[in-house]
Amino acid sequence: MSQFTVTGRFENRDGYAPFETSVDAENENVAREYVLSRLGSQHGLKRTQIELEEVDPQ
Repeated sequence: MSQFTVTGRFENRDGYAPFETSVDAENENVAREYVLSRLGSQHGLKRTQIELEEVDPQ
């Protein structure tokens, strides 16, 4: 497994909030799906409310 750093922003009451997180995943697509799933469940967001800007391997 590789480590990826995912950056982006998500909708909240005040507009958008930036985020940066590191995840272990098999490839870039799996990292994207994991971050969308985790942010959605933690903050009660739909995928359309999350914008992923960059996925970098480390």
